[in-house]
Amino acid sequence: MTDNLFQTYALNGTLSLKNRILMAPLTRCMADDELVPTQAMADYYARRAESGLIISEATIIRPDGQGYPNTPGLFTPAQIDGWRVVTDAVHKADGKIFAQLWHTGRVAHPHFYQSTGSSDVMAPSAAGVEGSVPRMRELTYQVPKAVSIEEIAQLVQDYAQAAANAIDAGFDGVEIHGANGYLIDQFLHHDSNRRTDEYGQTPENMSRFALEVVDAIAARIGNDRTALRVSPGAYFNMAGDNRDRAVFDYLIPELEKRDLAFLHIGIFDDAMEFDYLDGRASSYVRSIYNKTLVGVGSFTAESGSSAIAEDKFDLLAIGRPFIANPDYVELVRDGKALVEYSDEMLTSLV
Repeated sequence: MTDNLFQTYALNGTLSLKNRILMAPLTRCMADDELVPTQAMADYYARRAESGLIISEATIIRPDGQGYPNTPGLFTPAQIDGWRVVTDAVHKADGKIFAQLWHTGRVAHPHFYQSTGSSDVMAPSAAGVEGSVPRMRELTYQVPKAVSIEEIAQLVQDYAQAAANAIDAGFDGVEIHGANGYLIDQFLHHDSNRRTDEYGQTPENMSRFALEVVDAIAARIGNDRTALRVSPGAYFNMAGDNRDRAVFDYLIPELEKRDLAFLHIGIFDDAMEFDYLDGRASSYVRSIYNKTLVGVGSFTAESGSSAIAEDKFDLLAIGRPFIANPDYVELVRDGKALVEYSDEMLTSLV
């Protein structure tokens, strides 16, 4: 039984969702060479507007945030105009859509922003990761530069400006990407944050940047239109550290005080367990966060519905099945079979 997935849900008492199924953010690398969303992207999102809420693919806030080819931006007038075509199409189809705001931090690559004259990779500390850029394996990761206090302040401003640009582009709100080993997440884990100033060492200091970004965006567009994705469990471009638990023990209750639209777990598979979290990341977050929580990670409609019924989270985000099934919501509602996802589907927008 999946009836609870089709209940309406009010985000923060304001934005009403027609069901509890969210389309998870899915990086597709389909923007044009100026990182402007295309008509094909507008059609792609509009076909999925039956979801309660679409969270857009990760969208970079400024040039040096780019770590993958052809990922869309939200920092030029052309990009804002391109996204407005997307949001108009989604709203015309009676859908709602949040923009996911992104800076990749130490997994950015100067190849993508060499025209700006900068060759710096920005991160909390000069601690790199091994490997190469997905879809462009000839590009290997560089050792990043530890950002200065002044550069951190500018990043906070740039996140807030990107949020304002998102509202200008017609988005219903934003989800800050604070998960999956990218910039904000890098401040939250000891593997990547080795600072000794007011942004490092203690849980309060390591949470400072994330909270500054959240507060700046909420002040700019409203807390009811501001959401955040977090990864308490380090699992992607990040090594775990037992000390990370204390950071999230501090951060998550602070986020609850801010009455955000929602908090979203960032993980590929919710079945993953972390010793320092005493199990699953979603169970850990739910134990200390009582407001709207979004679960994600290899759930089916049936297992997600059961998790909601058991109060493990409030909303279910679905990822790859939405790539394979634009009409995912209708198929689940009608009890029909889903098309199975395959990696070959990543090369086109359907």
